[in-house]
Amino acid sequence: MHSTLTEHARCLYGDEYRPTPECGLEHREHHFVEELTFADADSIVAMLRELCPHIVDGRLPIRVRNLSYRLVLLQRPDELALMREAAENLWLHGPDWDHIATDLTRRAEAPETG
Repeated sequence: MHSTLTEHARCLYGDEYRPTPECGLEHREHHFVEELTFADADSIVAMLRELCPHIVDGRLPIRVRNLSYRLVLLQRPDELALMREAAENLWLHGPDWDHIATDLTRRAEAPETG
């Protein structure tokens, strides 16, 4: 068993900045997705910061990044910096999600203009 969500992701997908640890566990993506689904926002943000520190990098699949940001925003709907970061991620990996990125950007800027 992995001690953190980040450790589990690193074992499953690798890490652009450090070697993938040898842990001897059988890795199945559906187990990771289950863990991610029920992870708290702090654990998810820590994983994103550690494995994708510059948004454009990292080896996390786009579907995992998108799900991660979605889950964080569900837990922290008023955190505007995370909303902007999620929008940036979608812009970089679109164009299928450009309309969602536009909405997130609009929502993140609304309090500043209001």
